[in-house]
Amino acid sequence: SMRFGTQKLNKYEYGCAIAACLSYLLLRQQDSVGLMTFDKTVRSVVPMRSQRMHLQAILAALDAGNPQEKSDMESILAKVAEEQPRRGMIILISDLFAPREGLFKGLKLLRLRGHDVMVLHVMDDEELDFNYTGTTKFEGLEAMGDLVCDPRSLREGYLGAVQRFLDDVRRKCAQQVIDFQTIRTSENLDAALGHYLNHRLGMR
Repeated sequence: SMRFGTQKLNKYEYGCAIAACLSYLLLRQQDSVGLMTFDKTVRSVVPMRSQRMHLQAILAALDAGNPQEKSDMESILAKVAEEQPRRGMIILISDLFAPREGLFKGLKLLRLRGHDVMVLHVMDDEELDFNYTGTTKFEGLEAMGDLVCDPRSLREGYLGAVQRFLDDVRRKCAQQVIDFQTIRTSENLDAALGHYLNHRLGMR
């Protein structure tokens, strides 16, 4: 589903741009930065480094990424917690289309290990607004099958379901003191990263 997009960049490309920008900013501060890309399994791991030239390795891993399967958030986040014994900042960039119970268990484990966790929830505008008209075929990108329908008849129920999903994730993140932000792929990167810059880099 991260390959879905109606804007200039799809969700994966937009998420890569966010990761690249944050890596650049953190490396300029001489902070150590690492990267893990994953879907159902880990696809690539770039170890923690603080040298500015390390950005090239991060960009190469992002460029080679090709998410294909639904994410197993619980096991992936548990792996991160296990392999990062030192307390630090963990930034999850995803559309969060994964079983929520496993997602919350994984995030809770990261917090229990003392990590500062931030979730950047990347969504396409049409996923949030559902402005489709006319008979439309929707392809299930997470193995949910296809659906042909008049989207106008579904819009109210769909938007209600999306809002409940967002409210649930936001509430569960707040309970674990996890910073959560939904970002539209139509947003300029400076606006999308403003929250991070103001609340994170500014604290330094």
